[in-house]
Parts: sequence; structure tokens; C-alpha cells
Amino acid sequence: MPDAVVIGAGPNGLVAANLLADAGWSVQVLEEQPEPGGAVRHDRGVDPDFVNDLFSSFYPLAAASPILSALRLQDHGLRWSHAPHVLAHPLRDGRCAVLDRHLDTTADSLEAFAPGDGAAWRRLWDLWDTIRSDLLGALFTPFPPVRATTRLALRLRAAGGLRTARSLVLPVRRLGEEEFRGEGGRLLLAGNALHADLTPESAGSGGFGWLMSMLGQTYGFPVPVGGSGALTEALVRRLAAHGGEVRCGERVAAVAVRDGRAVGVRTAGGETVPARRAVLADVAVPVLYRELVGPEHVPAQLMEDLRRFQWDFATYKVDWALDGPVPWQAEQARRAGTVHLADGMDELTRFAAQIAMHQVPDRPFALFGQMTLSDPVRSPRGTESAWAYTHVPHDIRSDAGDEGITGDWGPADRDRMADRVERQVERFAPGFRSRIRARRVLAPPTLQELDANLLGGAINGGTTAMHQQLVFRPVPGTGRPETPVAGLFLASAGAHPGGGVHGAPGANAARAALRAHRAPGLVRAQRLLTRRDRAGHPV
Repeated sequence: MPDAVVIGAGPNGLVAANLLADAGWSVQVLEEQPEPGGAVRHDRGVDPDFVNDLFSSFYPLAAASPILSALRLQDHGLRWSHAPHVLAHPLRDGRCAVLDRHLDTTADSLEAFAPGDGAAWRRLWDLWDTIRSDLLGALFTPFPPVRATTRLALRLRAAGGLRTARSLVLPVRRLGEEEFRGEGGRLLLAGNALHADLTPESAGSGGFGWLMSMLGQTYGFPVPVGGSGALTEALVRRLAAHGGEVRCGERVAAVAVRDGRAVGVRTAGGETVPARRAVLADVAVPVLYRELVGPEHVPAQLMEDLRRFQWDFATYKVDWALDGPVPWQAEQARRAGTVHLADGMDELTRFAAQIAMHQVPDRPFALFGQMTLSDPVRSPRGTESAWAYTHVPHDIRSDAGDEGITGDWGPADRDRMADRVERQVERFAPGFRSRIRARRVLAPPTLQELDANLLGGAINGGTTAMHQQLVFRPVPGTGRPETPVAGLFLASAGAHPGGGVHGAPGANAARAALRAHRAPGLVRAQRLLTRRDRAGHPV
């Protein structure tokens, strides 16, 4: 009997399993898919000579994560690679904003848009340099991060106090207008905010766009050499070296609960896998409570709160094998691993407004990845392994492009949307389509088939908006990995601090399980509180 069973071999599940194994626990990880990795996997499914990442590709949060750094995955084969530029945002008139790991290069790029904007970027960098260590400490530690938050508050006070805090909760459109005279700096912030589901007018999108921009400025957007799955392989090898086991092709159908405590899991094949000490779930939050645990073991208020749980945008992705480099009009985009495609701030707002109105955008904002540029082993010399993804509504009611995309994502929908994404690329890279050797479409249902946690193509485990962060994540009054079921811990991106390949939800869940085992009185108290809540008493 293992000490712990981990449901899901995504990066958070594998981080949790590694930390438990480090503590001397026996660990078994059960994964539904035929291979581990969750949304960190690659294959050669587009063309046998090309490596394409199935889901995530660039990992600034992994590079910044003290959790992953402490695992020393380089000792287990992981190597990182960088494109010459981190990110480019070209415009159709030939101008291009560039994010680069060299501060001078970024500042000079923005200065070309408007005098003084290079200095404005340096001021944002100075703020980051002042609070970076404490901000990352607050981000990557369990909620509430008391010590890190106290230090961060002191740093913020020294850096401008309430005025600085005000800037970080601004919508990214407003933050850009306040900080920059030209469009370049505004676009870098806003495009990075839309890596999540934070629109230009969303409260807090300014702070998130600034955070992602500064992560790129500091750490770049690195990629694992050989494909995204190399990160997964390093985590699996490390776990095996410490005695842990990963079993693939094993779908967990239920968490076994006895007397209010998780005692193991039952697989779809009928096997019961007991857990001596804990069950950790790298599982989407609604699925965990509604399907694997069941309402009979969960407080009624939690089930009610789940009705208001909000997913992040659905994602639509196209992978390509290209016969040559992308023919960008803007020279700087030819050196950037990531390229943002929208012709100005208003086009970003228009894109977000169409999603809010449940329309398929007619000019989709696209994140474009040039993977061979970032890691030359991804495809034959002179070619390019590339992808782009964009967002669409979960509930599609009309097509802003008037091409009849309905949201059933059958063959007609998939091809029309892929053609639309390619036309968007062509606006900035005329001749792009002539270089396509092969393509693959990953519509929202396909993403979910490949990773059940990506419900409807949502890649972040739930919205990044302020109303579902911190103490509100995944539902009000939570924010920690402990659940109402003793011995069951939430280890997925649905927990604080949310999505991104940084390992924090998995690490927080593992540490909570270790604390509970060292202090069994906490488990008894947790069980008592859950029983009182089911009986209708306040807790």
C-alpha cells in the first residue's frame, strides 16, 4: 500500500509526488492518458521530421520557480534553450515592439515608438527589481503567504505604497496609457495579459501583464531542448530515482472516502488503490468534487459555490510544419520565439469584446510560437516547427466572421477556424501559407480529449480574474490545498496560485499532506469542521 496516491501525472502532480518521495513516502501516480505530462507533452504527429508541442511551449514561470529549481531537474536531463528575442509584437505598418532579456534592447525598441517610453519601461523594471524576490515568494508559497506578503508590503511602501498598488490593479489598457506615450509598451503589457484570460479592460490585467513582461525580461521564455515533454521526462526520472511510480492508462473513477477521510481511489477498471496517508488530486476542481468525491462527502455550500466557478477562455490551436522560416514583414519578429498578432490595442479590445458577446472572433488575437528558432533540434535545418493558439467562447452563439462557425467543432468548423488563424498570420507575414507543409488542428474538444483537465479547452484551471484568485480560488473561503475531505488535497491549477508550469499547486498540496501527517490533530479538527458544516452549523 503506497503512502500517497496522486491522481494525474501533469506537472503539478509530478511535483507533488517528487516532494512526497523526497520526504520518504512511497508514492503512486495514476494517469488517464497513455503517457505522463498533462499539458506538458510533445509528439511528431504533424510531420515525422518535426517535433510539435501539444499544449504549452514556453516556460517563464518554470524558469522563475524556486520549486522547480530546488528539484535540480538538470541532473535528470532537462536543458533549456532560448530564441534570440523573447517576444515580438509587430504591427502592419512595419513597427515592432520587442521584449528581450537585455533591458537596453527592450527599452530601445519602445523608444522608437515614442520618446521617453524606453525610460518608462526602465521605471517598470526598477519596480520589479525592487519587489521581485518577495513577489515571487508570495506567488509560490501557500495561501496566505504571511511572511512573504509582509515583506512585499514593506517593499511596496518603499516603492510608492498605495500608488504602486493602484497601478498593479489597473486594467492593462489604462496602465499602458498612464505609463507610455506610444503603442509599443502598451502592446507588450496587453499581449502578455492575454496569455491568460485577462482582457485589456479587466481589473488587475495591468499587474498580470506587467508580471509576465518582467518574467520575460528577466528569465526569457525558455523551452526544453527536444520538446516540452523533456520537462515531464525529467520529473518522471527524478521520481523513479526516489522510488516513486507512475502508472499510465489508469483513469481514476472515484476517491474512496471512509468516515470523512480519503483512503484511496477506485479506477475505471475496477481496481481499488489504497493510500495509507493521503490522496492528492491534480484534477480540475469541478470534476474532483462533483464526480470523483460526490456531493454526499462535500459541504452543501461548496457545491453551491461550484455553480459560480468560472472557467478561463476556451483555446483553439493550430500546429504547423513549415518548409521555411515565417516571412514576417517586421525583421525583429524573425528573431522572436513568441510573436503576438493583433494590429493595435483596439484590435485586442475588439477581440475580447467579441468573446464576451459569445462570438467567434473574426480577427483572432494569436500567440505564435517559432519553436525551431527557439530550439534548433525541433525540425530539419531551414524549416520551422510552429504553432499558434487563440481563444474562443465556451458557449458560441454567433460567428463574427460570418463564415458559419457554430462551435460544434466538427471538420467544417475546425478547418474554417484554422484558415482564419492562418489569414491572421498572413496579415503580418505575407506568403506564410505557401510555406505550410502540414498542419494539425487542436480544437477545444480535442484538447480536452488529450487532457481531461482542459475542460472545453480551458488551459488555466479556471479564470485568472480577480474574483477567482487568492482566497477566492477555487471558490470563496478556500485558497489552500486542504479540502473538506480529510486526507484529500487539491494539487491542480484550480488551487492557488493558479495556472502556469511552476509546480506551486502541487508543492503546496504535498507540503499540506506532510504537515497533516506530522500533526494528526489537524486532520481530526478538519473532519470535525466538515461534519459541523454538513449539519448546517456555521464554521
